[in-house]
Amino acid sequence: MRILELPEIRRALIYSEIIGRMRDALIANSRGECDTPMPMHLDIAPVEGEVHIKSSYRRGGRYFALKIASTFPGNVARGLSTGNGMMLLASAETGEPVAVLCDAGHLTDVRTAAVAAMVVRELQRTDTAIGILGTGVQARLQAKLHAEVLDLRTVWIWGRTPQRATECRTDLQTLLPRAEVLVADSPGRVASECRLIVTCTASHQPLLSAADLKPGTHISAVGSDSPGKQELDPEILRRAALLLVDSRRQCEKLGELQHAPEAWERAVEIGTFCERPWHPDGLTVCDFTGLGVEDLYIAEYCYERSGAPAPAGPIRE
Repeated sequence: MRILELPEIRRALIYSEIIGRMRDALIANSRGECDTPMPMHLDIAPVEGEVHIKSSYRRGGRYFALKIASTFPGNVARGLSTGNGMMLLASAETGEPVAVLCDAGHLTDVRTAAVAAMVVRELQRTDTAIGILGTGVQARLQAKLHAEVLDLRTVWIWGRTPQRATECRTDLQTLLPRAEVLVADSPGRVASECRLIVTCTASHQPLLSAADLKPGTHISAVGSDSPGKQELDPEILRRAALLLVDSRRQCEKLGELQHAPEAWERAVEIGTFCERPWHPDGLTVCDFTGLGVEDLYIAEYCYERSGAPAPAGPIRE
């Protein structure tokens, strides 16, 4: 069994390739080719920690994957990262573990940003400005991955804590030296400046209302991934000319869709949209909860890029 540590994992990642892999993953999932169970959530109440456990297998694939990703907000005071985790890749022929990816949650962060960037590309957006609500690791990766598919010249960010917003701005200026990075004093200011917005917070209250948004805005709602979380006023989903979801089953329980159940019938899975795209005028929204199949595809990608040999025996089709 291989053990891949974070430095090796980071060296293996080519963002443009991961964006393509995420498209493949969501198409396979929407076609019904994957067994991707609902996530298991574990709350560590004394420290407000949360742990997400996800898994997936694609029929005919060589591997299945199990992922553990955690968030512990109190780590900020300890000088530690708030995110952590690991992935296990196992043979679909024998069940034997073939690799443990000690990624400290990095692969989860990257695939989350890659899927959002992929959707923007599939929507054929040409924005040069992006607004990001949130100032954590995900905010930085969202900017970086979107820069793979867009000619970003301006980045607006908002965060609850001015110090963290300033730190995020400094990091983004380093990551995207050709872009101007600006700090907004409210989510509404971000919406007034940008038609492309990513929300990546742990909020349990709406940060944006429908009245905040300019015509033609696209919102990628990333933060809501468990019961009770919410970043958008439900009216935004109701007004959307196109409502995309990574999984209808997951989003109705864990995503923004849990707060607007009447919009469920109109929700279109991203994989379905990628195969039969259309581009309506008006507001578009994508509700992301994070799928185990994304973890499977990025874990396979890293394992292959590490130069590991393929398992013996044919792939069952």
